[in-house]
Amino acid sequence: MSIAIRSLARLTRPSDLRTILARTMSTELKKPLELYSASTPNGQKATVFLEELKQIYPAFDYHVNEIDIQKNEQKEEWFLKINPNGRIPALVDPNRGDHAVWESAAILLYLEKHYDPDHKFSFGDSADEDNFRSEILQWMFFVHGGIGPMQGQAVFFSKYAPEQIPYAIKRYQDETKRLYSVLDTRLRNRDYLVGPGRGKYSIADANALPWVFWSPFAGIDHVEIPTGVKAWLDRNLEREPTMRGLKVGPNTSSE
Repeated sequence: MSIAIRSLARLTRPSDLRTILARTMSTELKKPLELYSASTPNGQKATVFLEELKQIYPAFDYHVNEIDIQKNEQKEEWFLKINPNGRIPALVDPNRGDHAVWESAAILLYLEKHYDPDHKFSFGDSADEDNFRSEILQWMFFVHGGIGPMQGQAVFFSKYAPEQIPYAIKRYQDETKRLYSVLDTRLRNRDYLVGPGRGKYSIADANALPWVFWSPFAGIDHVEIPTGVKAWLDRNLEREPTMRGLKVGPNTSSE
């Protein structure tokens, strides 16, 4: 511990010191995080948020290891040691003992906790902001357990199934559209999913954006998206870090 930090320890309360240490350390050069991914909606959740973090915290960086999901590289033994479920994305953090994180929503929550000390993309633990943290989790789980699986099945049955099953295609497209209508109810008079007033950009938005962006791949054209969701999509696509995140890696977008 440096002399400056030891001096801070004598002058501040423990809770204040933790905040100062986190913010001080966030400005120091860290090893790049290792992301194992591909250009799918789930993979792009990670790259979008990683680019957003890079924009705010100059010392933060990451490296992408592209996984060829067409060749099932994510099922190889070396990758299963990182993610036993054999799916992308997965993250390895060399700054925390090569800790591995998998599941896209879990990766975003991990990054927010350890690499967003100023809560630029989330909210603090104070009584005034605690409900917003709860709302972030609710909307992230809504996408992770609803839109993602339903839209993913719409993609599979419309693009990859060995035979066309109209009932399955319609069933999953209709359910995806219903879930979009829930998003629309939330976004009709808001800019972003969570926060006071019209909201602020957060990991809840990064978590939902790639699925809505790729809706045409599931047979749902952008003109079919509800007005509030379409306005929110366009607003997100005006963010330069988000656009960089969507362009990381080849455009396979099939998982």
